[in-house]
Amino acid sequence: MKGGTAAGGGIASLAARLGADGSTRGPAPVERWNPPFCGDIDMRIAADGTWFYGGTPIGREAMVRLFASVLRRDEDGRTYLVTPVEKCGITVEDVPFLAVDLATESRDGETVLALSTNVGDVVVVDRDHPLRFVVDPTNQGLKPYVLVRGRLEARLTRAVLHELVELGEEAEVAGVPWFGVRSAGVFFPMAPAADLERLA
Repeated sequence: MKGGTAAGGGIASLAARLGADGSTRGPAPVERWNPPFCGDIDMRIAADGTWFYGGTPIGREAMVRLFASVLRRDEDGRTYLVTPVEKCGITVEDVPFLAVDLATESRDGETVLALSTNVGDVVVVDRDHPLRFVVDPTNQGLKPYVLVRGRLEARLTRAVLHELVELGEEAEVAGVPWFGVRSAGVFFPMAPAADLERLA
């Protein structure tokens, strides 16, 4: 895949080169692959989670999940589609996934949060899959993210953020009261307790 297009042309050809078989599968072992870089392709993941190829939204969910299964974010900060034989750069406006659903359960007396993404991942929030919160410079609100796999993150939708706020509690972090949530025994601070209006 060079020169911004998949060899053979079109998204169907691109999917075929990635091994599309029409079935749902889990993430590929992309972290173990070290193929050569073959250039950028005209694929973009918009900030709202919509995937585009050649400027056109990808309408088939199975195809989006296929591409998601071979995504990798490298140390250079860029996101790639990776196979055992080639690595192609794509454009990601924010992060590649959205966390669209939240579930809670109790394990050994600890609350555990699990997030489902728009591409079928289920992530248990813990030390290996932490939540992080950044201030949105456009409105000073919170933008919440969770680490899904590798360096790939999902941004929590506003509805899921509101659910988190309902589960929130206060705890001291370095001697300062913070508001946040707890999962699998880990406290994830959202904002200083004195600044809770940011969560509205």
